[in-house]
Amino acid sequence: MARFVEGCSSFRSGSRREFLRAGGLGLLNLGLPTLLQAREMTAAQGDVIGGASASTFGRAKSCILLFMWGGPAQQETWDLKPEAPEGVRGEFKPIATTVPGLEISEHFPMLSQRAHRLAVIRSMHHGDVNHTTATHELLTGRPIPRVGGGPFGEDWPHYGSMLAHLGRHQDRTSLPTSIQMMPVSLDGAPRFVESSHGQGAGWLGPALDPFTIDADLNRQAAAADFRLPASIAPGRFADRRKLLQTVEDQARRLELNAQVQAMQAHYVRAHDLLTDPRALAAFDLDQEDPKLRDRYGRHAHGQAVLQARRLVEAGVPITTVFWQNDGTTNVSVYWDTHNRNFIDLKTRLMPPADQAFSALLDDLGSRGLLDETLVVWTGEFGRTPRVGQSVVGGAGAGRDGRDHWPHCFSTVLAGAGIRGGTVWGASDRWAAYPARDPVTPADVAATIYHLLGIDPSLEIRDKLDRPHRLCLGEPVTGVLA
Repeated sequence: MARFVEGCSSFRSGSRREFLRAGGLGLLNLGLPTLLQAREMTAAQGDVIGGASASTFGRAKSCILLFMWGGPAQQETWDLKPEAPEGVRGEFKPIATTVPGLEISEHFPMLSQRAHRLAVIRSMHHGDVNHTTATHELLTGRPIPRVGGGPFGEDWPHYGSMLAHLGRHQDRTSLPTSIQMMPVSLDGAPRFVESSHGQGAGWLGPALDPFTIDADLNRQAAAADFRLPASIAPGRFADRRKLLQTVEDQARRLELNAQVQAMQAHYVRAHDLLTDPRALAAFDLDQEDPKLRDRYGRHAHGQAVLQARRLVEAGVPITTVFWQNDGTTNVSVYWDTHNRNFIDLKTRLMPPADQAFSALLDDLGSRGLLDETLVVWTGEFGRTPRVGQSVVGGAGAGRDGRDHWPHCFSTVLAGAGIRGGTVWGASDRWAAYPARDPVTPADVAATIYHLLGIDPSLEIRDKLDRPHRLCLGEPVTGVLA
């Protein structure tokens, strides 16, 4: 049975019963007039939107964000420096790809054969060296509002929460606008992802938190057992919903606070999901061919990525797949390779990432979904130029590790509206700083919004009616088709 994270403010896991009682579906379709207004503004602006061509505006119906929490080393993955001095270039060798002149790591052999579908940005940068606040940059497109973190309720909203606020949802399913896959290992290893900022609705309120599933789908076939208990017949469940509606109608007169209002929204979504067979079927991986499940990889990450593809088919606008903790407790967790950088990358990190990402590209392509699905592969930052180098604010590095480094890293995009076979930007000779065409997380956010059909310059208002620009960056036109 799956456990669910019930809002970013608490990050508590609970059972299915807790989901039904207090809610686990952080979504309410608010702000449709705002979205319609945005589309009217777009039509009036002509052929250029936020500096990007209108031909790519709205090309993506869905987005899958593959988040490699911990900070993948750019020098060992997408931006190798074979001519750099020893101690900088690392141990891995670059290999040729399907794109002439583009080389990536030897430990991404399957992705090297799909490089013609990829746009690699090698000039990503920001200034936050801390994991749990740097995630805010990549999940929202904005720096953390308060140095050191602060309350999760002050965060800028996650992309999915903002889409829900703007009314970006589909009518053909009761599934939420935004779902997060956050697999948990069963041995109790640390889950730093849960402490990361930017994964919730922030100041939009907990009613718009993404629906979070922490099931390890390599251990169970379904993301969650959403079936009604045998003791509760459908008619009885409907009667309970009517009773709840009566209580809610009375409670509204008491001017409920945000937490209670969020709970009401969760109840509504839970009811809709439990009574929609098509939505429930989206979480059943047993419906997939076992050979395809093997192709994604019989590990937590591979099965979570496969689940993301099923959610795309079901009409979910955005799914975030966080890298799972694989339960190894004697090494750095996730992609946070302060020690054993080369051993862990080539044995337990890059092979499953290579397998799942390449399977996703093939699978979406064979189903005719890649042209309407944006895929983003990223971490929150990169690693230090020199092996064994420690930085202020980082966590240090052993002789065979690299510390945190936000000043230069790589992000990869594919799918709807993306020009495959592209390298945008360049790092310097040590992969330490951008040397050409620097890109910020805000620019990636603007690209995501643009491709999803939302003008990044749209004005939105917070609960105090203060105006804000949706996104402070501009679309990266160099990666757009």
